[in-house]
Amino acid sequence: MRTLRFPIVMLLFIILSGCKGGYSFTGGNVGEAKTLNIDFFDNTAAIVNPEMSQIFTESLKDIFVQQTSLRLVDGPADLEFSGAITDYSLRPQAARGPSEVAQMRFTIAVKVSFENSIAEENSFEQRFSRSRDYDADLNFSDIERELAAEIMKELTEDILNRAIANW
Repeated sequence: MRTLRFPIVMLLFIILSGCKGGYSFTGGNVGEAKTLNIDFFDNTAAIVNPEMSQIFTESLKDIFVQQTSLRLVDGPADLEFSGAITDYSLRPQAARGPSEVAQMRFTIAVKVSFENSIAEENSFEQRFSRSRDYDADLNFSDIERELAAEIMKELTEDILNRAIANW
């Protein structure tokens, strides 16, 4: 049994090292794509947090660089993203009484345009949205950064999965 283990492991290594494409641990495959360009996402929402555009754009770049084999470039690339933050809003979610709000909902939405020059059938335009509910007694400015970070993490994961894993 021991003598078979080494040749089997070596055979698997040779087979797997010969595979083409860029596998990532998200279950996605970047195929033949090697380069990535992510344009700055402007904030066109009614409420504008001046930091959000920069934070979101960098977060999207980070997740792709960390979880794929793609190389980030300025200018034309195999995979290109552009878009805007289209919603950054607060809305009452649950009432405590006839005129009192118990919970608020914080929502961030982005419109994403994805162009895949290698496999054009995988290109898309889509709106992605995520929300967090919080106790209306809390001061939003005290929890905004934390909630926004949670939402942006989910949004960037959703975008990665849609573009690479086709979820």
